[in-house]
Amino acid sequence: MEWKKYAAAGLAAAMVVSFAAGCGGEKKTADGAGAEQDKIVIGLDDNFPPFGFHDESGALVGFDIDMAKEAAKRLGIEVEFKPIDWDSKETELQSKKIDAIWNGLSITPEREKNILFSRPYENGPQILLVRADSPIQGKADLAGKIVGTQQGSTGLEAINAEPELRDSMKELKQYSDNVTSFMDLEVGRIDAVVVAKTTAAYFMKKNNAKFRIIDVGYPDIPSGVGMRKEDTALKAKLDKVLEDMHNDGTSKNISEKWFGMDISM
Repeated sequence: MEWKKYAAAGLAAAMVVSFAAGCGGEKKTADGAGAEQDKIVIGLDDNFPPFGFHDESGALVGFDIDMAKEAAKRLGIEVEFKPIDWDSKETELQSKKIDAIWNGLSITPEREKNILFSRPYENGPQILLVRADSPIQGKADLAGKIVGTQQGSTGLEAINAEPELRDSMKELKQYSDNVTSFMDLEVGRIDAVVVAKTTAAYFMKKNNAKFRIIDVGYPDIPSGVGMRKEDTALKAKLDKVLEDMHNDGTSKNISEKWFGMDISM
C-alpha cells in the first residue's frame, strides 16, 4: 500500500529542505530576543502524513510544510525542516537544535509549561480508528484490547487522562510514528488506534483503507507552532503572519489541498 512507501521513506537519512536566500543564523537585538532572525529551523516528525512526510520522489511535503514555507516567505527568512524524534521534541527545542516545532503540535496545558505557542492555526479532534469489521463501538469496548498511539502525542495524553480505561486495556502500544500503527492495525496486531481525525481521514482516503472512525468525544484541541519561552519576538511576528494567512484565505486553501476540508483557524 502507498503508506508503506511513506514508512520506508521515513527511515531514510534525515533530509533538510531549505528555501529563500539567507545567510543563516540569527541577528541578535540588544535584548537578545533574536527578533531579526534570518533563518528558522523547524523540527518535525517527517513520517506524519499529511502534515509532513516524504512523497514518492523523496521530497518533503505536507500541510505544515506548505504553511511554514508560506509564513517564512512572508517574513523574508529562510526555513529548514529537521526530522526529530517526536518523543524528544521539547529537548530538541530547549537545547536549541531547532527553533520551533511545526507539526500538528496540540496546545495543551502540560506543554504550555515549557513551550511558547503561536496563535492556533488548525484544529482536529482525536478519535478511535478501528478496522471496518471490528466489534469496537466506543471506549468501553477497549477493555482487554491492544490499543496503539504515537509516543508523546495528544492521543497518548487523551488515553492517560482516563487511567481506569487505560488500565483495562490488554496493552497500550506506543509507536514512533502513526504510519506504523496503521500498518499494525491493518494486519490485526492491534485492535484500535487513538489518533487525530484529520490524519486518519487522510490515510483512509489516500489508501482506500478498510478502517472505521469512531468519535468518542475527545475534546477538540487546536494546534500551534511551538517555540522557546524566551522567543517572544519570534512569536509576535509569527502570530501576525498566521493571522494574515487566515484572513486572506491562504490557510483555508492549503487546508483544502491536503484535507479536502477547511480545518484552519
